[in-house]
Amino acid sequence: MAILGKIRSKGIFLILIIGLALLAFVFTGIIDQGGAGANNNLSAIGSVNGETINLDDFRAQVENLRRGRQNTSTTQVVNSVWDREVRKTLLEQQYEDLGISIEKDQIWSAIISNPQITSNPQWMNEDGVFEELKLKEYISRIQATAKDDPLAAQQYQAWINFEQSTADIAREQLYFNMIKAGVGATLSEGEFAYRMENDKLDMQYVQIPFTSIADSSVTVTRSEIQAYIDSHETTFKVDESRDVQYVLFEENPSKADEDAVKEKVSGLIENYKDISISADSIIGFRNTTDHEAFLGENSDIKFNDKFLFKTQMITEVADDVSKLAVGDIYGPYVYENSVIATKMVAKQQLADSVQSSHIIVPYIGAQRAPADALTKELARKKIDSIFPLVRRDRAKFTEVADSINADGSKGKGGDIGWTTYSTINDNTFDRDFSDFIFFNEKGDIKVVETKFGIHIIRIDDQKAFKEAYKIANLGLAVEPSEETISSVFNTTTKFELAAKKDGASFLEVAKENNYTARPVNKIGEFDENIPGVGNQRGMVQWLFEEDTKVGDIRRFDLASGYAVAQVTGSTSEGLSSVEDASARVLPILRKQKKAEIIKGKYAETDLSELAKAASTSVRTANAVSMQSPTISGAGSEPKVVGYAFGLGEGESSALIEGEKGMYMVKVTKLTEAPKLDNYSANANRLTTQQRNVVNLQVFNALKDAAEIEDNRAVFY
Repeated sequence: MAILGKIRSKGIFLILIIGLALLAFVFTGIIDQGGAGANNNLSAIGSVNGETINLDDFRAQVENLRRGRQNTSTTQVVNSVWDREVRKTLLEQQYEDLGISIEKDQIWSAIISNPQITSNPQWMNEDGVFEELKLKEYISRIQATAKDDPLAAQQYQAWINFEQSTADIAREQLYFNMIKAGVGATLSEGEFAYRMENDKLDMQYVQIPFTSIADSSVTVTRSEIQAYIDSHETTFKVDESRDVQYVLFEENPSKADEDAVKEKVSGLIENYKDISISADSIIGFRNTTDHEAFLGENSDIKFNDKFLFKTQMITEVADDVSKLAVGDIYGPYVYENSVIATKMVAKQQLADSVQSSHIIVPYIGAQRAPADALTKELARKKIDSIFPLVRRDRAKFTEVADSINADGSKGKGGDIGWTTYSTINDNTFDRDFSDFIFFNEKGDIKVVETKFGIHIIRIDDQKAFKEAYKIANLGLAVEPSEETISSVFNTTTKFELAAKKDGASFLEVAKENNYTARPVNKIGEFDENIPGVGNQRGMVQWLFEEDTKVGDIRRFDLASGYAVAQVTGSTSEGLSSVEDASARVLPILRKQKKAEIIKGKYAETDLSELAKAASTSVRTANAVSMQSPTISGAGSEPKVVGYAFGLGEGESSALIEGEKGMYMVKVTKLTEAPKLDNYSANANRLTTQQRNVVNLQVFNALKDAAEIEDNRAVFY
């Protein structure tokens, strides 16, 4: 009470203290965000050339698209919307700069030429012809009633959206068509393309492969690799990325969990008591005759009331199960995280292949039934009237089948060919049909109703008889117990704490405990999948947080356990490092140095002399073209072929650096393609090829030249 009195007496003082604390909190927030006047627009997902992309609008689009893509991850949807918004913004900026607009009459013209509109029966006359007036009347009606009728309001909004979409498409087409109008090939270019394809040459050549010089004899320095990277900036540009290593702790069932499930399955095999259900003994798996009901109540594996061949059973236990007598049980045994006991229900000799024929009358409601199908009752009557005529008369059966069947057996006397029991699937092949042909004898004929109609089915032949088995599997999944889950959590925590200790090495702590540290390199800011753990967007976001440094460690919850991860590397946007680029650059620089060694080693100018000096032979390549610069025996060598086309007939080259080695070539025959009167067809083909890539190339050029601020990683 004394303390309460003191608090009351200091009331004004406490209010001031609390107020100052709140004010400090507000100022701290402003400072953390870069100051009240900082350019930190939290309502924007990004910007394109200074034009912001609104976050709320972006989120709405993501949500709408995600509803239509149930099997697509959030990150994929976000990326799709982002790409769409960037494209839309870039193009709209172009339209504004160029003064491109679409007038109402142009939009309307595009609408009434759209097949989606003109083929809609709603706006057709009695002759099935599209009427513009009907469409205008529809628009006027829904616009006039939109205020009072929710359905009309929805329809009118849908129309406005369609109109806007049509305008956007029309503007885009106009923009790209303007660019395409300036793209084309001249007749000279058409002639050159014709020559590239049709001029041919025959040549002799000597190849000295780069592999003739050992890699160990060529030294490439770090500075040379760096110089190559610097001179090929475009090739070696890299995005910002992170490297990580992680140890996975999975909540897998323990041996004790497995033994507990085995005990439970064993307890269900014989008759047992369950006082919560009945004071009497409950019939167990061994003695039950209603396998479907028993397994439905006690097993994770439902009863499959179907015979199987030995090859269709679990391979590891098929030999033992097939030897069981009817009523006997094999197991319990462990298979794919389940404990199973298998009971032999029945055995029977079955043909694996059956040839059959049928006459079918579809009925209304049957699968694949035609529009003029009969009712089921009339279909049954029709089949019943046919059956006596075809039962013992194969010729009549064939005649009737060809007359009334409408499936693939028409024209074949109703023959549906051979059906293999071990491959049939009840989802695609009717069970009633297969039961008749496999569980009856050759020559049997009967009326059978299936999901496709009423049939008269005849068994024409059977072969490949072997023993089949009907089995029942009592199976329960082995799942980690609470004790196991708790143990995994404790193990994970111990490792995390040990790895975070000052002076500790993540990798060494993992090795000491026999854990595997898995490295993953070059993770991008917008990646979501981490190899080995799947979708881990949260881990990727952590890697790119401003406060996350190389060496930091953090634990992440997974669907089946935990991952303890450590940041092992950070790469900034820019040029690739020497270490990362070495694998690509080393072979290039080695090849260049080997080329110089080979040039210095061989001074011969004659093919035969060079071949002798290099202990190789002179080879030939015929009908070589610049369009397909492949040399017989050497592969694709565009530089060598191009050099050869610069020689005259009978002329030889010096050593030429190719893809796979150094070459000396001699042109033995040069065949120029016949001249054409006009090369417009070739020029037109080139023009078409160039215009086909305009849209993509123009957009990529706009994107490369744009200043794009991308904040996706902050919000997703």
